[in-house]
Amino acid sequence: MTGTTDSTGTVSGRAGGSVRGTRMIGTLLGPGMARRLAVAALAGSAADLAGVALIASAAWLITRAAEQPPLAALSVAIVGVRAFATGKGVLRYAERLTGHDVALRAQAATRERLYDSLIPTGPLRQRGADLLSRMVDDTEAVQDLLVRCLLPAIAALLTGIAAVVIGAFLLPVAALVLALGLLVAGVLLPAGTAAAARRWSARIAPARAELAARVADLVHGAADLAAYGAKERALSDGMAADARLAALERGQSRINATALGLGVLVQGSTVAAITLIAQTAGLGQVATAVLALTALVSFEPVLPLAAAGERFAGVSAALRRLAEVRETPVTVTEPDAPAPPPEAPLTVEVADLVIRHGDRAPALDGVSLTLTPGRRVAVVGPSGAGKSTLLSALMRTVDIGSGDIRINGVDIRSYATDDVRAVMTGLTQDPYVFQASFRDNLRLAGPEASDGELAESVRRARLDAWAERTGWDTVLGEDGRTVSGGQLQRLALARALLFDPSVLLLDEPAEALDEETADALTADLLDATRGRTTLLVTHRLRGLEQVDEIVVLEDGRVTQRGTHAELVSAPGYYRDLWESETLIAASRASGA
Repeated sequence: MTGTTDSTGTVSGRAGGSVRGTRMIGTLLGPGMARRLAVAALAGSAADLAGVALIASAAWLITRAAEQPPLAALSVAIVGVRAFATGKGVLRYAERLTGHDVALRAQAATRERLYDSLIPTGPLRQRGADLLSRMVDDTEAVQDLLVRCLLPAIAALLTGIAAVVIGAFLLPVAALVLALGLLVAGVLLPAGTAAAARRWSARIAPARAELAARVADLVHGAADLAAYGAKERALSDGMAADARLAALERGQSRINATALGLGVLVQGSTVAAITLIAQTAGLGQVATAVLALTALVSFEPVLPLAAAGERFAGVSAALRRLAEVRETPVTVTEPDAPAPPPEAPLTVEVADLVIRHGDRAPALDGVSLTLTPGRRVAVVGPSGAGKSTLLSALMRTVDIGSGDIRINGVDIRSYATDDVRAVMTGLTQDPYVFQASFRDNLRLAGPEASDGELAESVRRARLDAWAERTGWDTVLGEDGRTVSGGQLQRLALARALLFDPSVLLLDEPAEALDEETADALTADLLDATRGRTTLLVTHRLRGLEQVDEIVVLEDGRVTQRGTHAELVSAPGYYRDLWESETLIAASRASGA
């Protein structure tokens, strides 16, 4: 037995093929789906066996009727032909129904597990379009594994055994020839196509993902590409990716066509050899006809196995790509025995918090702050200072290196992550808008919210005039392409207010907005959060005189803290930034 072991401990090589296949099926099927798959396999095998029996009985009936025996001698065969013909159709329908049912259930379960592995997860190497390709195209490989590979293989095995048994009963030598032909068509050809297709299939899935990424860049970034004069280059890259994928798929198609032709050649040669052997052995006309036609029809479920072998190579590559996503290490660990969910009012204490991303210098190094009920704290600092990392730690999307975060005196790591996010979340950077109505996009934060609650959250985010003007059922473009930056941020703020967490976290709500829009949004935000426990991360200082405390982060450390008045009177980053903002505002006012 040969094979090697990869880094995950999976056996590879000739002996490892069946092991991988067993593991694949085991991870896809639960006990309930395994029973459904067994029913589908039995139905499919019975349908193919009924087909063999139909041809055998029909061959016997036709050749025997040519001898003009009494009608009573043919009655059993007549009834058998009718029964097998009806049974084949019914059993094939049952196989299709149960087989596709279990395949679709397995595909849905695979996608669910893939979603679960992404929430939360560590940094992903894949781009968004690549992940979408894995979510859609690669999960469809689950259907192919069950419907086009496993079920046909079981049916072909049982049908081949039955045909060989019939052949052995009529002429043992012919049965050996038939068994040899079935082995060539059902084992050697699929193994050959799988080996030949593996080098293509291992590259087709990444090539398809690359094309999806190129197309997504062209569609979503058309305006930016045109603005920077990069449209032609991006289009050329997309066409090149399409050409590479087309070349790979043509190679795969040639393998399939060649395998099909060889299978038909093996089928014809086997039937011709069996017929010649039967005539040489002096077998009667009736037995010869039954033997030849049984051999012919026994290849019907076997010939598709060559294409199944080629498809299995693609399925294996797709499932490996899914495993890459599922095996991405999570950034936080769930407690074995979670503490009861924290109850409001909440006091959040951050003490000497240290967080590292890999082997790099600490993103946060000894940060401490306290959020008591109703207290508003702003965190400011240059890009890369660790502000967003602090919010990620509070929302349990990154794990704590050392130090503590406590909610009502209990270590945050003692709570289930979902319980933490239920009481401490809010507006993150780059809020997403789905291709759905404004109302449905808002309902993401409150599926059971009434229309009055929706309207109140929109009013507090100062988005009510726009909502009334455009309509609540207006479909917003994917990723917010049909709304302005200010409207997108206000929609995200309305979601956060509708969700109404005990501690509201706001990450750069005025990022990438023009000065006037940013000032207006910041003023509305500070007004909407009055009396609410809030942690605001921002680059902008205008309006921060309203918060209770300001914490300045630089290189992951707290370098200043105090009120707005205290910080503008002391030398340091905060005063420098405030003076810069003041000069810019004065210059803009004088220019106007």
